Amino acid sequence: MPPELWPEVREIYREGIATGNATFETELPDWERWDNGHLKHCRLVALETMGEDIGELLTALNKLRVLGWAALSPVSTRHVYRGVAEVSVYVAASARGCGVGKALLEALVEASEAHGIWTLQASIFRENRPSLALHQSCGFRKVGVRRKIAKLGNHWRDVLLLERRSAKVGL
Repeated sequence: MPPELWPEVREIYREGIATGNATFETELPDWERWDNGHLKHCRLVALETMGEDIGELLTALNKLRVLGWAALSPVSTRHVYRGVAEVSVYVAASARGCGVGKALLEALVEASEAHGIWTLQASIFRENRPSLALHQSCGFRKVGVRRKIAKLGNHWRDVLLLERRSAKVGL
């Protein structure tokens, strides 16, 4: 995910915030805040290429349309948790239900293992059934429910905690 794509990535994040079922965040971060909160590796975007040669497109980013993004955040600064990361996957409203989320999450799992991540976790609002189904289809299992963990607006929200343990890393 090159910084040049941040405006489109940010717009997809805005769409997710607007659903009320994707995150507790209510304000969009600027690039610096988002960049500092995510691991430098395992930042992926799904691009619609408009039928042109991919080499040419990479030199002309304005010809690309971002369909979705995925990234990892560290769960702790403690060394013992260096192989545990929190998953974020967001898909543009216009691309939902087309397999973009699945492609991103599968690629994120693969990239995370290549970078030594042994456990991925996701905190998902129980109402976000598409995200729950997506994560479960990619090998995540429900660990538990964090009841009324935080408020979004004036409403306490529950989140389901899911995790995926690598069969390749940290055995």
